[in-house]
Amino acid sequence: MPRLTKGPFRYKRYADSYLKEAQGHASVPVKQAIIAPSALSLMYPDKEIPGYSREEFISDLVNEHETEIRLCLKQGAHKVQIDFTEGRLAMKLDPSGNLLGSFVDLNNLALARFSQAELARIGVHTCPGGDRDSTHSADVDYATLLPRLFDLTVGNFYVSLAGETDRPRVLNMIRRFLKPGQRVFVGVIATINPRVETPEEVRDRVVEAAEYIPLDQLGTTDDCGFSPFCDDLSTTRDVAFEKIRVRVAGTALAAKIIAGA
Repeated sequence: MPRLTKGPFRYKRYADSYLKEAQGHASVPVKQAIIAPSALSLMYPDKEIPGYSREEFISDLVNEHETEIRLCLKQGAHKVQIDFTEGRLAMKLDPSGNLLGSFVDLNNLALARFSQAELARIGVHTCPGGDRDSTHSADVDYATLLPRLFDLTVGNFYVSLAGETDRPRVLNMIRRFLKPGQRVFVGVIATINPRVETPEEVRDRVVEAAEYIPLDQLGTTDDCGFSPFCDDLSTTRDVAFEKIRVRVAGTALAAKIIAGA
């Protein structure tokens, strides 16, 4: 992470500009990803910046985060997805859970500024990382993250799952901690695996998830970004789009089975 050297903290560009560009190419509603305040909070150094306290920084950070979300909603984002990859990593860095708890509290501080209708269009994404086809916290048990993850006051959760070795165990935990009014989009595509899944594999993963999650609270997603943060080369554009196509096709197959068609 870059280090802040002076205040005040301001964004140079808000994500609505990227959303507008994407909407110019898309024929379907677009979900816009943004970074979480908890991740950006790590920019403030351990030693206080003269003339700019950490409290002032947090206030500015939350204001900027709120502004970015509101601009994306105004631009017509179908959903605004807050990337929270640092959530699982926090349990690796601090197994006590204090760091994760502080991350959740900070993010909820910002989310408290939105109405229930707005929160229904906001979500949080969790994964073990995906830069350069590697992970930073896949060895962290989801059992240490999920109880606090669903304390985030958003309407949607995007949970990396295809790369997990024991999906039924994780799905059972999701069922346990998912709250009424929340919807979980489970990962059915392993983005850091260069092999393209088949529609039938995706179908089976969705049907499996439907055994644990109420249908009105279930959706599908990809495990992580195809070109996250520092890496836009490990996964080719052709592979990424083929995996997305397969996810859509496989989810449609599953829908037919679940509906009894």
